[in-house]
Amino acid sequence: MKFLKVQAYIFCLFLFLQGCSSDDTSPIENPANPPNTGEDGPDPGGNEPDIGDGAVSLRLTPCENGNADIYPCNGYDLLLRMDISAFGATAANDIWGWTDTSTNDEYALIGLNNGTAFVNITDTENPVYLGKLPTATTASTWRDLKVYQDFVYIVSEATNHGMQVFDLKRLRNVSNPPQVFDADFRYTDIGNCHNVVINEEVGFVYPVGTARNDAFNGGVHFVDIQNPAVPAGIGGYAQDGYTHDAQVVTYNGPDADYAGREIFVGANENRIVIVDITDKANPMGIETLSYPNIGYTHQGWFTEDHRFYILGDELDETDFGFNSRTLVFDFSDLDNPQLHMTYLGPTGAIDHNGYVLGNQFFLANYTAGIRVLDLSQIENEIITEEAFFDTYPQSNVAQFDGAWSVYPYFQSGKILVNDINSGLFVIQSSN
Repeated sequence: MKFLKVQAYIFCLFLFLQGCSSDDTSPIENPANPPNTGEDGPDPGGNEPDIGDGAVSLRLTPCENGNADIYPCNGYDLLLRMDISAFGATAANDIWGWTDTSTNDEYALIGLNNGTAFVNITDTENPVYLGKLPTATTASTWRDLKVYQDFVYIVSEATNHGMQVFDLKRLRNVSNPPQVFDADFRYTDIGNCHNVVINEEVGFVYPVGTARNDAFNGGVHFVDIQNPAVPAGIGGYAQDGYTHDAQVVTYNGPDADYAGREIFVGANENRIVIVDITDKANPMGIETLSYPNIGYTHQGWFTEDHRFYILGDELDETDFGFNSRTLVFDFSDLDNPQLHMTYLGPTGAIDHNGYVLGNQFFLANYTAGIRVLDLSQIENEIITEEAFFDTYPQSNVAQFDGAWSVYPYFQSGKILVNDINSGLFVIQSSN
């Protein structure tokens, strides 16, 4: 406990002195890997950037007797691992996936400190590293990406990075991989940006966590991508200040007052904000809510019925000494949301990004790797851990190493995990 209190004090001091990005003051998510100043970014001398050789570190390794090679596990086998050095990078961050609807091939889109790598993982015994899109400006610890139709939209905390747009159909026929790719379009109405959110049902992308002194106070920007290749900014929402992360859905939950409305739920550092953004010219705040022992309101995701919202607070483990804490809110009445329950995990590791698929919650839990939680009894205030795969076997302590994010949405059942220190993992249920 004394160690956690000291660590929390040092961490908070670091936040005060440095901040999260090159031109903003949002919090550091990984003080062990502070922002890179650009030495791994595009070479100003015109030389080709380092894109690595795509070497595979491990292939199929079943989870047997609690381990897959050196990685503690329960219920998930390792299909593939590629180290960050295979992509010419020194740290990894966000991850997303793309399924080519023409071929059904599956691709890992891998966020790195100095760019984005693309790997065809359809055949995990023979993955194909296709190449890398370098960062738009300098390298940064933080990069985030999401997919709409056949395009990926990439933001970063790097100064003046903007939003890169890359046509993923280009990956279908890559000769002599790996290649250095360029962006198809670069949206520059934003500079640094922490995260990007997409509502695929309406064709809008929502950059959040931009500079606090921009037109929307670091809140949410509304960017039309109904023409996916050419994003067009049409406004934003500033009233609740800086938004670190968010989810936007076309609401189909139990609150009939908002049926079919486009609802924005923002993780705004010390509170959750709920906003109706259906009318982009006139977004309407619905409610803001708090909860006990706030460290840093980080990221959340709806259950598929939109009744419950599952939130991770990134600093409560270090600030208050909790085991990994997940908060569940009942959003049956969006005007009056309530804290429904709190789940504490089996380790003291910090929780980061989590996503829902059916009755499962896939949680990137930093040093504790990926934890898979059973939500089938969430209405009765029961959540249980059903499986895990620990990508960071060194420890499960509350520090900013290990699994940054997870992508669980391939129809094949493959799960992508991006580990800050160790790169790409592809895992699959042992059942």
